[in-house]
Amino acid sequence: MTGKERYAQINIPSGLSGVIQQARQRARNQKRRKMMIWRSSSLVAACAAVMITANVPGVAKALSDVPVIGSVVKILQVGGGGERTDGVSVTTTKESDTLNINFQIDGEQITSAPSYTVDHKEGPNRLIFTFNGVRHLDYDKLEKDIKALKNVKDVYQNIILDDSAIGFVVELKDDVDYSVSEYQQPGYIQLKLSSDGKSTQSHKLFFVRSEDMEQGEALAMLAEQYSADGSSVVQTQNGKFTVVMGAFENRADAEKHLKEFTDREEYSEPLHVDSWMSNENPQ
Repeated sequence: MTGKERYAQINIPSGLSGVIQQARQRARNQKRRKMMIWRSSSLVAACAAVMITANVPGVAKALSDVPVIGSVVKILQVGGGGERTDGVSVTTTKESDTLNINFQIDGEQITSAPSYTVDHKEGPNRLIFTFNGVRHLDYDKLEKDIKALKNVKDVYQNIILDDSAIGFVVELKDDVDYSVSEYQQPGYIQLKLSSDGKSTQSHKLFFVRSEDMEQGEALAMLAEQYSADGSSVVQTQNGKFTVVMGAFENRADAEKHLKEFTDREEYSEPLHVDSWMSNENPQ
């Protein structure tokens, strides 16, 4: 008997046709479920990207004309990110109202940004950048590039006692919006500034502050002493620097915090309450 004849004599179960149809239907259902999962995942990713942009005012506008190299990790106005590293060198490039902060090790651009924080404060309107795991900064180039941005009023170093960390302060002009974007592959930070066209009313703020000081180790030590109290270094109108805490709406709150500082055992450097406008530097 030939193989063809044996095949013709095979008894086919009466319910096999229904089983096959059920199997085909299950396969179609599984395929549809996979497509729904894939589409849902894509929708979630798209929504996440929209949420990242929507959570930062003005970011969509700010990013609309920015050439993108690498993939975005996060977009923020205050906060931090990056990865722990060491031995990083920092350079900058400028284009229009955008500053790119680039990171290298042994002359090669690294894949992720080093650990960093960005803070925003008033009196005056300023951004405070801190990078950890960094050993070298071309500050002259950074200062030149940042001052060339039309929405920047001033820039100065923020002395940090840790020799593996660097910091700098960017003072912004009035009514300036901004976004900070972190990228990887390659790793860099992008600061984007834009004028939102909305006039913000300046207001009087009260601070606890130190006396005027020259920039250096003593200033850095005082800022570190009160770091847990939100201290920051501000340039005064006479070109010196002061350590400030708070941005209180009234003098009573500032006096209350000053009393807390003076009651501490480690209190030594004289502090006092002062006030100035939210868009101005202290005298």
